[in-house]
Amino acid sequence: MSIRIMSATRMLAAAWLAALAVWAMAQGTVTPAITAKATFAGGCFWCVEADFDKVPGVLSTTSGYTGGNVANPSYEQVSSKGTGHAEAVQIVYDPAKVSYEQLLERFWHSIDPTTKDAQFCDHGSPYRTAIFTHDAAQARAAQASLAALQKSKPFKEAIVTEIVPAGAFYPAEDYHQDYYKKNPVRYQYYRAACGRDARLKQLWG
Repeated sequence: MSIRIMSATRMLAAAWLAALAVWAMAQGTVTPAITAKATFAGGCFWCVEADFDKVPGVLSTTSGYTGGNVANPSYEQVSSKGTGHAEAVQIVYDPAKVSYEQLLERFWHSIDPTTKDAQFCDHGSPYRTAIFTHDAAQARAAQASLAALQKSKPFKEAIVTEIVPAGAFYPAEDYHQDYYKKNPVRYQYYRAACGRDARLKQLWG
């Protein structure tokens, strides 16, 4: 095979591979080269996961436990309020499509930041609200977001949401992952009965 034919063959192969990569990206089967993580606790992780899955640029959400002192806790252990963990969601996102500041804005409007150790019908430390920051830039952004909210908030109550460094994150049991997709009727009944959306509308309009 001549050098000219070999070169043309390589060029065709490279073009085909590039086209395949573009197609795969469009299908959502390839993860962007640069991704970032964000971790939020906003009460029931089923609801937080459902809310963030709707955000363009969010690649994945994982329900789990963080902020406590017991390794690999079970749901029963966390629910007993003896591990120090909060129900949380770890988000992998594409910074080219959604910024951390935009995720913070979405987080605030998906929670009631005025209730300590509770969210809606769920009470106890596992249901506290918190922003778990993964680096100094996230910590600065979270503090700036909190300061801006304190100035402009449409409600009178104090904001009690914590901003703390992220620690070990333990994924919850499989049946908790994508619960709102696997059990849509039960999920919608729980969310409505818990008063989550009614309270959010009262807070944020």
